[in-house]
Amino acid sequence: MENITVKIDGKSISVPKDSTVLDAARAAGVYIPTLCHMDNLQSIGACRVCLVEIERARGLQASCVYPVSEGLKVHTHTPKVLQARKAVVELLLSNHPQECLTCSRNTNCELQALAKELGIEEVSFKGERKTYDLDLSSPSIVRDANKCVLCRRCVAVCNEVQRVGALGLINRGFESKVGPAFDRGLGEVACVNCGQCINVCPVGALKETDHTRRVWRALADSEKHVIVQTAPAVRAALGEEFGLHELALEDAISSHQRPKIEDYGD
Repeated sequence: MENITVKIDGKSISVPKDSTVLDAARAAGVYIPTLCHMDNLQSIGACRVCLVEIERARGLQASCVYPVSEGLKVHTHTPKVLQARKAVVELLLSNHPQECLTCSRNTNCELQALAKELGIEEVSFKGERKTYDLDLSSPSIVRDANKCVLCRRCVAVCNEVQRVGALGLINRGFESKVGPAFDRGLGEVACVNCGQCINVCPVGALKETDHTRRVWRALADSEKHVIVQTAPAVRAALGEEFGLHELALEDAISSHQRPKIEDYGD
């Protein structure tokens, strides 16, 4: 594929002509923060966290969707860019529950990490905040729309990777939210409880149902005999981890047999 040369913070880099500015920056070893972007799956420029300054371009641009061109000159950490990113994250925080210490994603939250990285100590924007009930309809997944930042990563993985289509974007403007069609609960639609939406959620808007307390109560009950059994999906995940071929794995699980050692890859 034909390559072109662009400049990222004064550093010349040759990249394929179908690259984005974000691709070029990464190739040059320049860090640009992102929130809604997922490699090889989603580049929609929705969160605006990856804003950069491009010479001769009007205004700041989302680097994850801006295509490169020959001789393009990009500045990723000017005062204007840093201030814009900070304002974007502050706006997200202004409509986000301030309960980090009790959140399931505390210390492992991308929004929290961005706020720290950008030096945000106080949210400047005050105004109306959305309030939604917890979606507890699913046996496996808890959905808290109050914490959702509308990055749509869960929508992308549900629709494009898992091919289930249980999640989508509902309403418009300030009333926009991510969830099942017609604002139903996850337990009321064709969700297969795969949990991939949880894996890609950058905040605590989606989390697995926690039965830890129920287990402790059962263990403490002298009249109960507690049995531990792994889910069938665990066998599939372990097989994939150790290179077991897909068909051999399916045959082994369906026949309830232990996979043969020759079925494993190198």
